[in-house]
Amino acid sequence: MTTTIGQEGYALGELEKESRMGGQGQETTAREVRVIDISDFEARRAEIAEQVWAASVDIGFFQVSGHGIPLEDIRAAFARAEQFFALPRETKAQWPLARNAGWEHKAQIRPSTRTPDQKESYQVTRPRMAGLWPTEEELPGFKDATLAFERQCWEVGMRLLSCFAYKLGFDAGFFTRAHDPAVPSYQSTLRMLHYFAVDPALKDELGLWRAGAHTDFDCLTLLFQRAGQGGLQVLPGKEMAAQQWTSVEPVEGVITCNIGDMLTRWSDDRLPSNFHRVRNPLPHEYQGARYSLAFFAQANEDAVIEGPGRKYPPITGAEYLRQRISANFSNKY
Repeated sequence: MTTTIGQEGYALGELEKESRMGGQGQETTAREVRVIDISDFEARRAEIAEQVWAASVDIGFFQVSGHGIPLEDIRAAFARAEQFFALPRETKAQWPLARNAGWEHKAQIRPSTRTPDQKESYQVTRPRMAGLWPTEEELPGFKDATLAFERQCWEVGMRLLSCFAYKLGFDAGFFTRAHDPAVPSYQSTLRMLHYFAVDPALKDELGLWRAGAHTDFDCLTLLFQRAGQGGLQVLPGKEMAAQQWTSVEPVEGVITCNIGDMLTRWSDDRLPSNFHRVRNPLPHEYQGARYSLAFFAQANEDAVIEGPGRKYPPITGAEYLRQRISANFSNKY
């Protein structure tokens, strides 16, 4: 298939918006992040699609229950993340981040803050993991269990993306084919995140964020949070001059989902990829480490991103992701 590489100005425009989002802003509870039950999905696909679409068009964020991933599997995934991050730094350094796979420590610098996010992460992208897995001696069973959880996340993500395919006029399997894990061009990513406990000496540093304001690069993000470890906030509306941030409280077993820039482009801007951040805890809040798990459904490298109305030139998944990641990580893509 012949493709046209999209204009770099589109991605750079997103980054220019992001660079203006580093302030504190204000917090509001006036907007609801809806919880959508997606159980009995095949029988209720059309109904669920309408609910997911409405929430996405409104603020680009929603939460799902009834997704089919057992709570014990989610808890086990968090336990594995803790075990991984508890390894000595020199051990983790054996698996350095490259092309969205491996471990990084304070390597992500957001255009919104220009300071490193106060976290470390380990990213799993199936075709790129050669030499990046802990051994069985270091973490027994880690690789197989992590890949099994990644597959569970992929299945939920593809169900949700089929809702957007339906609403955009694509066939039900359109986005599933664009995120095919069986081919070398697959680039969806499972990311384990460890936000550091607050250093009392730095607690008043307003320039430090657990994760600075940003939009996601992907089509759809699935985020698992632990109860009591909050901080995630969303800013509905990219163009809002007055930064009104809404907190998304963690609920065990519920998945928080948000639209990414890829899907915004694929929908000809009908679906907004809105800003979100992870703020440092307030003085009266839990000051310890925060863990989260994120699955980023990112179109395969050779998938062509082009909306039904062809508002933007077609661009491959590989080139789109390269542009966005290179602006956030130094020499990591």
